[in-house]
Amino acid sequence: MAKKLKLSRNVYVAGLVSLCMDISSEMVYPLLPLFLTTVLGASKTTVGIIEGIAEATASILKVFSGWLADKLGKKKLLMTIGYGTSALSRPIIAGAGTWFEVLTARFIDRTGKGIRTAPRDAIIADSTPKEQLGTAFGFHRTMDTIGAVIGPLAAFIILYFVADGLRLVFLLSAIPAVAAVLLIIFFIKEKKHARDGAALPKLSIKSFNGPFRRYLVVIGIFSLGNFADAFIILRAENLGVAKTHITIIYLIYNLVYALSAAPLGILADRVGMKRMIFAGFLYYSLIFIGFAFAATGMQMWALFPLFGIFKGMSDGTQRAYLASISQPERKATAFGVYHMVVGITLLPASIIAGILWDTFGPTETFLYSAVLSFIAAAVFLAGRGKKG
Repeated sequence: MAKKLKLSRNVYVAGLVSLCMDISSEMVYPLLPLFLTTVLGASKTTVGIIEGIAEATASILKVFSGWLADKLGKKKLLMTIGYGTSALSRPIIAGAGTWFEVLTARFIDRTGKGIRTAPRDAIIADSTPKEQLGTAFGFHRTMDTIGAVIGPLAAFIILYFVADGLRLVFLLSAIPAVAAVLLIIFFIKEKKHARDGAALPKLSIKSFNGPFRRYLVVIGIFSLGNFADAFIILRAENLGVAKTHITIIYLIYNLVYALSAAPLGILADRVGMKRMIFAGFLYYSLIFIGFAFAATGMQMWALFPLFGIFKGMSDGTQRAYLASISQPERKATAFGVYHMVVGITLLPASIIAGILWDTFGPTETFLYSAVLSFIAAAVFLAGRGKKG
């Protein structure tokens, strides 16, 4: 596979780093909404607020981290700090006694994500020819998501043998997080760029080209309805999926994501990333209509893997398309702005989702998301032919 793809060492190492960190994250994430609601007594709105604040924090930091990476040329250093910060949050979650302590841990975790994401994506883009960007980011999402398969499986095994072992799962999740940091330190080799001081990137949206700005509008519309995955997990529980099976259904979702991301990234390079992104928005709308009107737990077992296909066709492709339309000297900053838009809209998206659920129910919550994705598809289609 490696010989066929001909990807650079940095891409492979970045994939391994993300694999390890996602093992850590996904040991925690699918269990956290249940820990909050059943152990700590938090409401659905509280879950939405926690996830929204956590992701918004990450997103605000992503733009500054990307800009700083371009300005200083220290992408590897920022990656190391970011992954290390996230590793520190695991013991805090393990010892949490209130939802506010969970919020603090999530804040620390997402701070780390905010610091690391844009520099990491820029290192991948810098190490890849333009005609292979879809393949490279698809491979990275595959490795990331293999970790997201192993993580829930590891959590399931621990919980199977240890009664009430949630806190033990959270504590052990620190081990793969530390491994991710060590991989960066010893194996990532940063590509240096000669830079004229006058060309240093500006933190202004006007400094980016027209296609990039229009793309941000589309992503903003979509992300305003793309609330935290915690609500999908809660939907499964709402329809009768047993708590002990939540990690398995989430594992299946991530397995489908992992298996589909690389081939769909290659397909995006062949058929065009614009077509793949547009198809992804429409497909998302259909899946969330399914979540809205699902009536049994068995239907959730079908919908989760279908949602995994969406993640495989869209996550890497959306980033690859961004890399193809952003200026080379502002690539890390561009990724930072993109991730900021995605995450900062997650706060209102998740709060709206929590309020809709608590006030009306899950059907209206998921229909809201489906409608926003359809609007994003329409806006994206309308702007495809425009220049500059």
